[in-house]
Amino acid sequence: MVVNKQRALQPVEFAPAELVLPQVSLAANQENALLRPDAAAAVEEMFAAAAVDGIGLTLVSGYRSYAVQVGTYNHWVNQYGGDTAAADNVSARPGFSEHQTGLAFDVGQSDGACTLGSCFADTPAGSWTADNAHRFGFIVRYQQGAQGVTGFFAEPWHLRFVGTETAGDMRDQGIVTLEEYFGLPAAPGY
Repeated sequence: MVVNKQRALQPVEFAPAELVLPQVSLAANQENALLRPDAAAAVEEMFAAAAVDGIGLTLVSGYRSYAVQVGTYNHWVNQYGGDTAAADNVSARPGFSEHQTGLAFDVGQSDGACTLGSCFADTPAGSWTADNAHRFGFIVRYQQGAQGVTGFFAEPWHLRFVGTETAGDMRDQGIVTLEEYFGLPAAPGY
């Protein structure tokens, strides 16, 4: 399942059949931390491995329903004074959000440093995540320099579960976007 600005969820109000709460450190309320079971299990494994390496991770945001994404997107439109083009660089429109799949989540450093900020990439948690997420089936979905393909500014905190085989293959081939990996057209805009 590839969701981007050209590939809406079908139906746009899609909701996964099953969502579970990963047993990891949460930065937000439990309702905002749910994931599909396969992604949740991988998150638990990744957070445990990070802890062994002395890295504290926290799950900042997981599944967002269509209704929640309406509010999230409208927040960003308001932040940019009603400019939807500016908001489209940082937030997916409802029905076009990876969070709505239950396969994506935002990760943070346990001390809250650089949460949902570009500086997260330079934290110990950000570096560890970039180097190790593939081992657990995750990719950093919105990479620096890939906005022309993904349509979003870099988000080193936004991880997408694709499975260990795909994540490892992407890393081995040096491919950083799902669009390129699956031979899909770039999706810089709606």
